[in-house]
Amino acid sequence: MNTSPFIQINPRPESRVLHAPALLLALALAAVPSPALRAQDNAQPPAQPPAQPPAGSASQTTAEKPPPLPLHQIEGNGGIFSTLSAYIVNPPRDGELVGRPSVGFAYINLGHEINLEALTLTESPFKRLELGYGWDRLGLGDLPQVLGIGTHEVQMHNANARFQILKEGEFDQKWLPALTAGVHFKYNDGISDVNQEVGGALANVAHIRHHDGTDFTLYASKMFTQLPRPVLLELGGRATEAVWDGLCGFTGHYNYEFEGNAVVFVTSQFVLAAEYKQQPRDYDAIGNDVRKESDWWTLDAGYVVNNHLTIAAGYGHFGNVINHQANGVWGFTTKWEF
Repeated sequence: MNTSPFIQINPRPESRVLHAPALLLALALAAVPSPALRAQDNAQPPAQPPAQPPAGSASQTTAEKPPPLPLHQIEGNGGIFSTLSAYIVNPPRDGELVGRPSVGFAYINLGHEINLEALTLTESPFKRLELGYGWDRLGLGDLPQVLGIGTHEVQMHNANARFQILKEGEFDQKWLPALTAGVHFKYNDGISDVNQEVGGALANVAHIRHHDGTDFTLYASKMFTQLPRPVLLELGGRATEAVWDGLCGFTGHYNYEFEGNAVVFVTSQFVLAAEYKQQPRDYDAIGNDVRKESDWWTLDAGYVVNNHLTIAAGYGHFGNVINHQANGVWGFTTKWEF
């Protein structure tokens, strides 16, 4: 995010607290029976592809499209908002040589005229491979006026490739989760301008020296159908050089962070989700203008409109964002699968 060369440095240790209530809320909802729900909602979790017809059958080439899950997260991968899924977005259907593209849009109002928008695109050419792109724009709010700079936004380009190492239940082992590894290249267009306008303080004082970096992720996803409602748990790790997902630049050395989410399928079309994402803090704050970032957590509700369109809205806690706090903020996201 951004900087101020003439602000007094206030290093302030911050303890990392896991905001477990979000995940516990989702799991608690899963334990409550819903007698009014249709019986067929329990038949097959929506995140799983429908049963495939026998090879060579006439219906194999006209298999019905599964629901458009998972969503797109803001970097252009299959996931929720900020966390990922081990499931692949819109893989090839039976009879198709390659998968079809999916597009998405997200908007998050972070308060104080700071906002984040994301345009996302994925294409899964094979059933185990997902390629994605995400364009993120962060409006800097009143920071340009505080610092006297002319840059009012930064933009980030995310190029992603994810490979599904294991499919869920593969080798007739029902206990096996899906397991997917990813490589994510990020390029920040604008953070170098901010650093130049504040006399190099972002690099020399905060030690955020780079405008690009590469993340590595590994995620496991497992659907549990033993509860009254299906529950999806997704846990992952990320090796990253990024500050605030790269929207504030990159330090040049890696941190290893935990992230994950829990999704409850209230019905076959309506889901509740909670996610948690650790953020690294291995840079120095610059007064109150570039604060130490906080871990993120969100509570979300999603609705599958039809087999192509999904919409979701959420409440988020993002802690320090540039020169303000962004707690109790809101946003929405949507995705269309062709």
